Amino acid sequence: MMDNKGQVSAELIIVIAAVLAVALIFVTQLTETAQKGSAELGNKSDELIEAIRKI
Repeated sequence: MMDNKGQVSAELIIVIAAVLAVALIFVTQLTETAQKGSAELGNKSDELIEAIRKI
């Protein structure tokens, strides 16, 4: 009986580790996308401000 509990716990730890790894990859990708988007938004804002100044 004790071996079954140990087996379930080990499998649960593996599943939790896999879910955390996927979540970490997702968060990393989301962070990179947000940084790229922020930089692009900053560039477009600068271009717009320069265009307004020329008017």
